[in-house]
Amino acid sequence: MSLLQANPVMLFSMPGGMEWVLIILAVLILFGGRKIPEFMRGLGKGIREFNDAKSNVKKEIEEGMNEKDKASA
Repeated sequence: MSLLQANPVMLFSMPGGMEWVLIILAVLILFGGRKIPEFMRGLGKGIREFNDAKSNVKKEIEEGMNEKDKASA
């Protein structure tokens, strides 16, 4: 029996301490120290916009359910 058949999750586990150090070094080398804050700002804006859109959709669904309940009552 191969390793993939035994435990497929084992191949895709979270990185450990040394892997994180290598990832951070690779990011620093690729982007440089000046581009990282810009990248993080853009990432933060994207996450914020996603969360705003998610909350708007949730609010619209809840309002639609409330209107349906009022119409059927």
